[in-house]
Amino acid sequence: METTTGRKDQHLDVILAGKARHGRSSGFADVQFVHEALPDLDHGKIDLGADFLGRRLKAPLLISAMTGGPARADAINARLAEAAQHLGIALAVGSQRAALQTDDPTPGLDMALRLKAPDTPILANIGAAQLTRGFGVDEARRVLDMIAADALVVHLNPLQEACQPEGDRDWWGVGAALEALVKTLDAPVVVKETGAGVSATTAKRLADMGVAAIDVAGAGGSNWAMVEGERAADPACKAHAAAFADWGLPTARAIAEVRAACPKTLIIGSGGIADGVDAAKALRLGADIVGQAAGVLNAATVSTEAVVAHFQTVIRQLRTVCFCTGSANLTALRRAPLQIGGGLE
Repeated sequence: METTTGRKDQHLDVILAGKARHGRSSGFADVQFVHEALPDLDHGKIDLGADFLGRRLKAPLLISAMTGGPARADAINARLAEAAQHLGIALAVGSQRAALQTDDPTPGLDMALRLKAPDTPILANIGAAQLTRGFGVDEARRVLDMIAADALVVHLNPLQEACQPEGDRDWWGVGAALEALVKTLDAPVVVKETGAGVSATTAKRLADMGVAAIDVAGAGGSNWAMVEGERAADPACKAHAAAFADWGLPTARAIAEVRAACPKTLIIGSGGIADGVDAAKALRLGADIVGQAAGVLNAATVSTEAVVAHFQTVIRQLRTVCFCTGSANLTALRRAPLQIGGGLE
């Protein structure tokens, strides 16, 4: 059977090859800001700062979870951590399941990561399916301590598991186990999808559990059913996965619906965020911060400088949206008029 680290290396290859794009749009193309032709603002003084899990970010951005096998994970995570520290943004690491199954930490996922990013909010990561397979509060504390993380991400990936040849398909009791972890763990728990979106109903259920934040991770970015289809050797598995090419709730819709259902919950908007304009739209629709993973992955395989340059462009674009909507800060941006489907909001 494929090892966990070997599988992750295959995942990385598929995404880098551009073979995992979602068949469904993120929905941001249907959302447009109303242009302000006379902004009474200094572009350079626009405040993009945001609070996140008790820390102040210089921009409302999160480098979302990604990793590879042991040959590449160390370098990728180091570059992402250094870039996050330099830019003043947040970082979420990839799944630490492999680290829990051995006595040695996953490459790139040890205290060296925190040393590279001492002022950065860092989020640890485990899968929800593991919560009924012996992974509980003790294991959660281990992954937090491993990288001195500020919070724990529990990722929801039922579609991926259903399409993965060796996937965990028995999710009976996962909801109860997640709620028990949220109520017991002495650290914030963030729950995220992995590309199919979180509905308003599920978001309300998560909020009632007491989660610290919800990452909607909607359709429009990487499609993990397609990733698993690409790496499957069995034609039947490939055919099964192909039917889900356009499965999921578009990110723009997911953000708006989750915000309406959970007005006080911290929301992370991710899933097909292409640039700073999409990031601005996500913030306007209700996200508190915006996550990007696949969009920066190519840069992460090159250098820290490439990652920094990528996000500097995103930040500049976001700042220009604020400028051209007359928004001096993110609070004002969230009130900027929108044009959706020919009408104004």
